[in-house]
Amino acid sequence: MSITTPGTSTSTPAVPALREARVPEGGLYEGVRTLNPFPEGWEERPYELIEVVPQTRVIGAEVRGADLSRPLSPALREELNRALLEWKVLFFRGANLTPEQQAAFARHWGELETNPLLARGSSDEIVRFEKDAHTRPTYENVWHTDVTFRERPAMGAVLQLREVPPLGGHTMWADMAAAYDNLPPRVRERIDGAVAVHDFIPGFARFTPAEQLAELQEEFPPVEHPVVRTHPETGRKMLFVNTSFTTHIVGMDRAESDRLLAELVRQAHVPEYQVRFAWQPGDIAFWDNRATQHYALFDYMGHRRVAERVAIVGDRPF
Repeated sequence: MSITTPGTSTSTPAVPALREARVPEGGLYEGVRTLNPFPEGWEERPYELIEVVPQTRVIGAEVRGADLSRPLSPALREELNRALLEWKVLFFRGANLTPEQQAAFARHWGELETNPLLARGSSDEIVRFEKDAHTRPTYENVWHTDVTFRERPAMGAVLQLREVPPLGGHTMWADMAAAYDNLPPRVRERIDGAVAVHDFIPGFARFTPAEQLAELQEEFPPVEHPVVRTHPETGRKMLFVNTSFTTHIVGMDRAESDRLLAELVRQAHVPEYQVRFAWQPGDIAFWDNRATQHYALFDYMGHRRVAERVAIVGDRPF
C-alpha cells in the first residue's frame, strides 16, 4: 500500500508547451568563456624591476616604476617585453615624453615605420592625430589592427596623449588570442590554414582623396596574410582579420567570404576580451599590434584631442 503525504504529489510536473524557436547560427553567444592570459606552457615569473598591475583577466596592465625618458637597461627591456607578451597592451601613467624620447623608447623594439597615409608629426616616424570642433570623423573609431595591408604589419605601437578632452576620448583594445580560443570548433576548422587579402583602400577611401589613393596603390598593393597567425614570440594562435583592411578570404566566393568574415570580426566586440583606457595628458600606451585590435572612441565632438604615435616595423605573419 502506498502512502501519500498531504501536500505532495507523485505525478511529474507537466512541461509547458512552447512554440518552435530557432536561433540563427552564430546569433547567440553567452555563458562561460575561456580567458587565458598566457599561452599554454608559459612560465610565469615575478617582476624584479617594475610593478605590473593587470586591468582585466586577459588584456591590459599598468606598469609602474619604469622611467621611459631614459635608455632602457637590457634587464628592464626584457621585463617590459615579457609584460607586453603577457598582457598585450601596457599603460604608463604620466610619462610625459618628448617626441624624441617617445621614438627612442619604441626603438628598443626595432626600426620605426613611416606612414604616408597619416598626418606627420615632428619627424617622419611620428604620426599626429589632432581633432577639434572643426575636424570631421576619420578612421580610428572602428575595430582594427594597424597596417595589416603591409607585407610586414607593425609589431607594435607607442601612443601618447598630448591633449585630452574633458570627457570621452578613451581607447579600447581586444585580445585576439582570446577571440580565437573561443571560436566554435567548426569555425576554427574552417579558418586554420586559410588566407585572406588585406588592402589599404577600404580603410582610407572614406576619408582620403581618390587622387592620393591612386598615387599610393603601387607602394601598397594588396597582400595575403593567414586568417589565423602564430605569434612569433609566444607561439600562440590569434585571429588576424579586421574590418578596415581585410577584403576577402582566398578560395571562397564573395558571399561565403563575407559571411565568415562578419562572424570573425565580431569577435573583437566581446567585452570579456577587451580593456578600456581613460587617458590623462602624458599617458603612454604600448601595444602588441600582432596580438590585438583597438578602437579609439570618437565621443568628444566639439572638444580637442591630440595624440602622437610611433609604430615599430614587424615581421611577415605566418
